[in-house]
Amino acid sequence: MPRIVVDNVSISYPVYGTGGGISKLRSGAGSVGSRRISRSGFGVSQVQALDKIAFALEDGDRLGLIGRNGSGKSTLLRVLSGIYQPDGGHVLISGRMSAVLEIGLGIRHEATGFQNIKLRLLATNPAGEVTDELIERLAAFTELGEFLHMPVRTYSRGMLTRLAFTTATAGQPEILILDEWIGAGDMAFQKKAQTHMQNFVDGAGIVIIASHNAALIRNICNKAAWIDRGSMRMLGDVEEVLAAYESGS
Repeated sequence: MPRIVVDNVSISYPVYGTGGGISKLRSGAGSVGSRRISRSGFGVSQVQALDKIAFALEDGDRLGLIGRNGSGKSTLLRVLSGIYQPDGGHVLISGRMSAVLEIGLGIRHEATGFQNIKLRLLATNPAGEVTDELIERLAAFTELGEFLHMPVRTYSRGMLTRLAFTTATAGQPEILILDEWIGAGDMAFQKKAQTHMQNFVDGAGIVIIASHNAALIRNICNKAAWIDRGSMRMLGDVEEVLAAYESGS
């Protein structure tokens, strides 16, 4: 059964050459936007991106992350995805995970469309359960036809978007991490893409999604977390957390 435990996770990072701007902050410390910043001298400042974040999720949980831009939502997703290593605390993840943080990330432009589909499937199916039938099914979904035999660098923007969406949602993870809901293509492709995306989300055991769309959070999630200046401001029922966030309390 999939499971996630986040235990007092903290992460900070240095920002160089910021002496002039940071010196305007009283006592050499404060906040810019929604991140806490401390002065460490020599034009180097420390940004506290996450501060003692803690929660646990079990099979069936859907957690929506809300908060202002720069509050730490995307940083938390990158910690969960293994892209960033926390300075303090730890993360325990049990289950096959897929992170869709940016559509098109990982696309190889010198490879063909078919090769990109296969590479993505191999990455999301470590047991090697990649069949020709599955590849052909995803290839048909793109509606790119013979262009799938050509290098991706020759694709138009619309063609690239279709391929990127298909590869990003290939396979079926036990744990799904999303930085916003994704869609793709023209109006004709959008309807099919939205149905596919909904099935992709529904098939996961645990879902974590960061979004500014309150209606989306209400529709998908059974829990919500309000991230504010890198800290967990509130965690709990979706309606209660959204109400507190929207009122600013």
